[in-house]
Amino acid sequence: MHEATILLVDDEPAILHMLQIVLNKEGFRQIDSVGTASQALEYCRRKRYDMILLDVMLPDKSGFEICPFLRETTDAPILFITAKNSDLEKLTGFAMGGDDYITKPFNPLEVVARMKAQLRRVKRYDEDRIKHATSDSIVYDYGRFQIDERAGELTVEGKTVACPAQVFQLLLFFCKHPNQIFTKSQLYEAVWGENSIGDDNTVTVHIGRIRDRIENDSKTPEYLLTVRGLGYKLIRKEDKL
Repeated sequence: MHEATILLVDDEPAILHMLQIVLNKEGFRQIDSVGTASQALEYCRRKRYDMILLDVMLPDKSGFEICPFLRETTDAPILFITAKNSDLEKLTGFAMGGDDYITKPFNPLEVVARMKAQLRRVKRYDEDRIKHATSDSIVYDYGRFQIDERAGELTVEGKTVACPAQVFQLLLFFCKHPNQIFTKSQLYEAVWGENSIGDDNTVTVHIGRIRDRIENDSKTPEYLLTVRGLGYKLIRKEDKL
C-alpha cells in the first residue's frame, strides 16, 4: 500500500472514477477527488498532498491559471491532464509550475506510471536531504546567491527563495560543476535519472525557473549561460572577470 496522498482534479466524473479504481488497484488509498479549480485550491489549503493530477480545462478557471496559486502552498508534483497536445500547451504547463503532462485520451496505467516516477524522484530528493543533514553543511557561494545542499535552501541576496525539488536539484548539479557545459540530455539524465528522449522542454523550462530566481534579469543571464549549439553552463562571478 502506498502512503502518498493524491488529489485528482477533473470535471468529468467518469475520468475521476476510472482513475480512482486504477489507483486503488495499484495500492493508493489516500485519494481526494474534486471537479473545480476553486475546490482544488481549497483542498490544498487544508491538506498536504504528495501528488496532484490537474485537468487544464475546468469549469471555473483553467488548471494553468490556478497552478501558480497551488505552488504557493505545495511543492508536490503536478501532472497536467488535457485534450490539447501542442508544444506551446506543454511549455505553458511547465512554465506555470507543472512537472509533467499527459494528453487525453490516455491509458490510465501510463498516468499511474508517471505518478510513480514523480513520487520516486521526490522520495530520492528527500532521502538525500536527510542524508546530508547528518553530515557537514555544504554551501556553494556564487556571490549573488548561495545554495545550501544539506538544508535544501537557496538564498538570493540574503533572502531565502522558495525552490521546488527539481529546480533545486538542477541548480545544485550546476553548482557542483561550475564552468562545465552540459547538453539538455546530460542534464536530464543527471537530475531526473532517466533517458531524455522527448523531454528537452522539461530542461528548458527548469533552466528558466532557475534564472527567474538567481539572475538580476532572467532575459540577460549573468550566471547560468546558454552556450549556443552546445548547452548550458553556470559560471562564478569572479570567473567572468
